[in-house]
Amino acid sequence: MAKKTRSDFSSLLKDWRQRRRFSQLDLSLEAGLSQRHLSFLETGRARPSRQAISQLGVALDMPAGEVDNMLMAAGFTARSDATQWSAQEREAIEQSIDHVLNGHNPYPAVSIDCLWQVQKTNKGADGFFALFGLDPKPNLLRAFLQPGPLRASVVNWDEMAQTLMRLLHYELARHPNKPGTADFLAELKTLPGVATLLDKPITDYPAPVLTIHIRMGGADLRFFSLTATIGASTNAALDELRLETMLPADQATRDWFARNV
Repeated sequence: MAKKTRSDFSSLLKDWRQRRRFSQLDLSLEAGLSQRHLSFLETGRARPSRQAISQLGVALDMPAGEVDNMLMAAGFTARSDATQWSAQEREAIEQSIDHVLNGHNPYPAVSIDCLWQVQKTNKGADGFFALFGLDPKPNLLRAFLQPGPLRASVVNWDEMAQTLMRLLHYELARHPNKPGTADFLAELKTLPGVATLLDKPITDYPAPVLTIHIRMGGADLRFFSLTATIGASTNAALDELRLETMLPADQATRDWFARNV
């Protein structure tokens, strides 16, 4: 078991070093380790300490969840599991997220994880999701890409879907060892029209800001999004959390929300 654990850690370390295009010498200098020790870690001849893994995580600019994977592969407890949260800290974070979401009403705002699964919503999002018959806490990518009322209402669906899939590939590149990511990507590619979009050339002259154009009930609604993250978190769940806020791109959209939400 110990040999298998060291081998798994060694593979993760080598994979991340190559992802960042570091030589062993470059990474050893960046992480404050000797090149000889780093070589032994990659071949499984040496066992890493928690401190060494933390230094490597910083040097490789790894997301918190990937540092957790490396710690567990080396036989340690995940850093996120070992984090001691006080009730006050937890409450402060939850209240701050709620403040941002609720302060964005009447426009939709949600908190989502790196695979676009909704964690929290505001009233604007609840009402908007209900118009399309979506679950209260849908997976936004799945809801947008699969055939249904939402997809049918998006005038520029091809352009938006292509962009969203690129963003998903970016997230998967940041979290290559997150459970379920490969299956999720494979599922989305089976949806009608999605795989074809991935091979479609990107426009030579994209708009400065991509807006989603929704046509419903005779109204044309246009939005753009602002994304916020929690800064400098070593907890995987918080590090992967994003706040997505939809903003009206024109006066007609603002007027529609004032009347209907």
